[in-house]
Amino acid sequence: MRLFNTQTQAIEPVVAPDGHVGIYVCGVTPYDTTHMGHAFTFLTYDILTRILRDLGHRVTYVQNVTDIDDDILRKSRELGLEWDELARRETAKYRADMRNLNALEFDHYVAATDHIAEMQDLIASLIEKDLAYVSNGSVYFSVERDPGFGKLSHLAPDEWLPIANERGNVPDDPNKRAPIDFIMWQAASPGEPTWDSPWGPGRPGWHIECSAMSMKYLGQTIDIHGGGGDLVFPHHECEIAQSEHATGITPFVRTWMHVAMVEYQGEKMSKSLGNLVLASTLLETYSADAIRLYLFSHHYRAPWEFLDDEMETWASIAGDLAEAVEFPAYGVDDVLDVSRQGERCLDALQDDFDTPTAIEELREIARLILEAPEEDDIREAQATLRHLGSLMGLTLST
Repeated sequence: MRLFNTQTQAIEPVVAPDGHVGIYVCGVTPYDTTHMGHAFTFLTYDILTRILRDLGHRVTYVQNVTDIDDDILRKSRELGLEWDELARRETAKYRADMRNLNALEFDHYVAATDHIAEMQDLIASLIEKDLAYVSNGSVYFSVERDPGFGKLSHLAPDEWLPIANERGNVPDDPNKRAPIDFIMWQAASPGEPTWDSPWGPGRPGWHIECSAMSMKYLGQTIDIHGGGGDLVFPHHECEIAQSEHATGITPFVRTWMHVAMVEYQGEKMSKSLGNLVLASTLLETYSADAIRLYLFSHHYRAPWEFLDDEMETWASIAGDLAEAVEFPAYGVDDVLDVSRQGERCLDALQDDFDTPTAIEELREIARLILEAPEEDDIREAQATLRHLGSLMGLTLST
């Protein structure tokens, strides 16, 4: 398996020590779930896990839910709900949507609020090393103390602040020494949930959550760390900084894998903009197979726009694939040979997750089955189609 590594900007073999691959994926902040941008991101890692296991690797797949966050608190106030009630409701909705999209269960599905102690331990180690500082009950990472900051995103220093400000940074926080310093522990504010800490009551910052949870379940070096492309900076950049300095171990992550954004009606599909195509709504009309085929007719690293009228096309294609595996197999003469198509499909999936090419090979196998002479033995070809379809998470059922 070869994947594009965001940090090195190169396609590299997945390193699997002892045949084991640990995958950590930054999951949802649970409100307004589950839209097609979510589905494209998280089903990418679902298929990746299937492929790696098919190749013989032991895979531990960890995904988190950011169940305490500024956005959760804001949305809960808008709706007049308790923050934890909103988080539980939306998390349950997300997990139901993923099951209905035929996603595998995670080996560990972990909530930020269950790992406060691990976060505090990491923060304390960074304070002790003079990489973080306490200010009026909040704790910040001092970016100037990390000469390698920016090595994931490859952004110039003058680009950091504008992007960080768009994604939750508060540059004029009077407790900061520098506008780019990021918060790891946020002092209590009136009406917000808090936890006790050595620095006073408060709640964790966003970035420290994923460092603590990923290392608890996968160790101090993660094989594959993923998420949407909008997490490269500042979220994943900050994760690297605090994790590698806390442990003294480099690299924190061997392969950084990021999924491109999905647009809708000319803009990035996002909860903040409200231009959402929800999985639950689509599933009322279309099968999980049709949705998966449409999503993965696009390469995971290429931004694209969701077009409503494309779904009918992919529903028809899903029907063709299902018909091919269910087609009566009466013939016993010449064996239909689809080995070349099968090899090309597997090669595509292993070559930086080239799902568009893989889908074209699935369609070709289905065509050969459906157009085969009646006397041909199509059973092996059907078994190949079922197996390759399962790697894509397809049920191939009508």
